[in-house]
Amino acid sequence: MIIGLVIISILFGVVGYILSYRLKSKFKRYSEVPLSNGMSGKDVAESMLKSNGIYDVQVTSVEGELTDHYNPENRTVNLSQDVYSGRNVAAAAVAAHECGHAVQHATAYSMLALRTKLVPVVTLSASLQQYLFMFGFIGLATLNNKYILLFAIAAFGVTALFSIITLPVEIDASKRALVWLQSSNIATGVQYDGARDALKWAAYTYVAAALAAITQLLYLVLLYMGRRD
Repeated sequence: MIIGLVIISILFGVVGYILSYRLKSKFKRYSEVPLSNGMSGKDVAESMLKSNGIYDVQVTSVEGELTDHYNPENRTVNLSQDVYSGRNVAAAAVAAHECGHAVQHATAYSMLALRTKLVPVVTLSASLQQYLFMFGFIGLATLNNKYILLFAIAAFGVTALFSIITLPVEIDASKRALVWLQSSNIATGVQYDGARDALKWAAYTYVAAALAAITQLLYLVLLYMGRRD
C-alpha cells in the first residue's frame, strides 16, 4: 500500500512542482507590469474592502513569498511583502484575490465556512497520514490489514474532501477579484488580462492538489475492496 501511495505522491509532486514553477514565473512576469494608477497591493486591498462595505478587516504585511492569505479568525488580509508594497499587476491580483475571501466571509459564503470548520480536522488527518507512511516503511504496522486500510481511507478522505471544497472557494475568490478589478478600473486592458492569467495559474495548483488527494483516496478504496474479495 505504502509504495503505491508514494508513487502517486511523487507523480503529483512533480506536477505540483511544475505548476508552482510556472506560477512563480507568471507572477514574476506580471510584477514587472506596473499599474497605471500607481496603487500598491495594500491600497488595492483596502479599496476593495471599502467598496464591499467591509471596515473591520485589517490589511497586514507578512514575510515570505506567495504567503498571502486571509485569516477569518482575526479578520486580517495578510499580504507578503512584495504584494503589500508592490505597485504592479501581480500585487493587485493577489491582493484582490485575498480580499475576495474577506468578501466571502462577510457574505457568509457557505463553502468558505465549511472549509474553515474542517481546518482542525485536516491538521489532525495530515499528522495521521505521516504516521501511516512512517509505520509502513519501518514495518511496525501491517498496512494490508483491512481495519488499518479503513483508518487510512478515513484520514485521506478528509484531505480529499478539504481539497475538493477548497477549489470552489479559491475560484470564487478569484472571480470576485477580477470582477472588482475591472469594474473599479484598477486593472483594465492588458493589465486585467495579466491579472486573470496569474490567478488562472494559481487555480491550477489547487486543481492538481485536489486530483492528487482524490487519486490517493481512490487507490486506498480499491485496495480495500480487493482485500474484501
